Amino acid sequence: MIPRVRAPELPQNYSWLNTDKPISLKQFKGRVVILDFWTYCCINCLHILPDLKYLEQKYKDSLSVIGVHSGKFDNEKETENIRQAILRYDIEHPVIVDSGFRVWEEYAVRAWPTLMIIDPEGYVVASVPGEGNRDALEELIEKLIQQHRQKGTINFQELSLTLEKQRQPLITPLAFPGKVLATQVGLFIADSGHHRLVMSTFDGEILHLIGTGKSGLTDGAFEEAQFFAPQGMRFDVKNQMLYVADTENHALRRVDLQRQVVETIAGVGEQSRNIRPHGGAALETALNSPWDLVKVGNSLFIAMAGSHQIWQMDLETSIIKTYAGIGAEACIDGSLTECAFAQPSGITNNGQELYIADSEVSSIRGVGIVEPYQVRTVCGSGGLFDFGDVDGQGEDVRLQHCLGVEYAQNFLWVADTYNHKIKLVSPSGNCQTVLGDGTAGLEDGHGKNTRFFEPSGLSVGGSYLYISDTNNHVIRRVDLSSFEVITLEFVGLCAPDVCIPRNL
Repeated sequence: MIPRVRAPELPQNYSWLNTDKPISLKQFKGRVVILDFWTYCCINCLHILPDLKYLEQKYKDSLSVIGVHSGKFDNEKETENIRQAILRYDIEHPVIVDSGFRVWEEYAVRAWPTLMIIDPEGYVVASVPGEGNRDALEELIEKLIQQHRQKGTINFQELSLTLEKQRQPLITPLAFPGKVLATQVGLFIADSGHHRLVMSTFDGEILHLIGTGKSGLTDGAFEEAQFFAPQGMRFDVKNQMLYVADTENHALRRVDLQRQVVETIAGVGEQSRNIRPHGGAALETALNSPWDLVKVGNSLFIAMAGSHQIWQMDLETSIIKTYAGIGAEACIDGSLTECAFAQPSGITNNGQELYIADSEVSSIRGVGIVEPYQVRTVCGSGGLFDFGDVDGQGEDVRLQHCLGVEYAQNFLWVADTYNHKIKLVSPSGNCQTVLGDGTAGLEDGHGKNTRFFEPSGLSVGGSYLYISDTNNHVIRRVDLSSFEVITLEFVGLCAPDVCIPRNL
């Protein structure tokens, strides 16, 4: 507990989201208030959103949450981009855009995420950094409500807000597609915002909708199964199996195309709090936001974004374990047991090395899967606050929160997500912009005369590169001989709430 200090008032002349007018703390006199200092790139910030939603719903007549978005990356300081994050993560409380970190500094915040607890009389009574504190928060809220009920200083009421999702419902056919995968049998799309997978032909004909479109963790037939913001996928052609990183379920799933069923193969459905290297039976081992995966031989290698590690699952023994990374959020090269990553979110391989889109250090990393099993930084400087948009060689390169990477024909295609660009990187570390002019938008065309909006996933199939253009809610296709970009259309595909899913 920290000394009772009057909570500084929130700026009224800043941009506000999820409300039709600025909000002052005075309006919340008589209620417990949680200020959530967050930035939308941060996996730890995303982890506490379910806790906040739980508390908001349980104490809706006496607790209010206000998000304070203090953006780390330049791209996260744009109000429209924050609006998209609010829609993507279904945030239902007001959010202030904390320009210039003014609110952050007034509350003496030091890290993302941090929760400031304000009592019904307007005093800051606790500062709670980090994640995994739901039980302690609930205990504190109960205590504050009881104390202020006895004092007569609590005002039980429900507040109504005008939410961004009411202004801009997610009724597009795809919603925030995170990853895309081109295979011999068609195109797989992680329709992350609709909590489902879409399988289509390369001409846009829908072959299967996998999942109900409602978030959940349910195995079974395609039309019954449920996912929660699925991301990376890999296909086993021989066995006709699709492996899926079911990110917000903290699970790995397997989709059997022949039997048309989904089953969970790793994870317990809850987030692990253990970031030290460990392992065990796959269905008894909790995972932490698996974001992408790749199949090498009989192993899955997993970009475990939440614990800042690379994991490995043996598909024969169903044993899953940490492969590389000490669990600290950093960029440290060296041996598998000494290295560190920072929210790895994309993974690919060339048979000798895994290549990682290490998003929070805006770098591409190489991880040996043959001797001498070393970890290296391919390009980017590896600093948590070293980002930008600079082509070049090795550590001189600057990316901005890269989320996707794909190895093809001796090169790496990189989704430089917050720069709204696609870049080509050689394994020796030379990086060049190939697609996108750096401005968020949706424009087809050629090469750098095109626009994307936070592209997050890439897949090469034949002579084409497929891009999940996440905030545009579309899939783009690039002809690799001409660098012509077009936006794909999917015949008859619509949002789950708009039409009844059917499997053809």
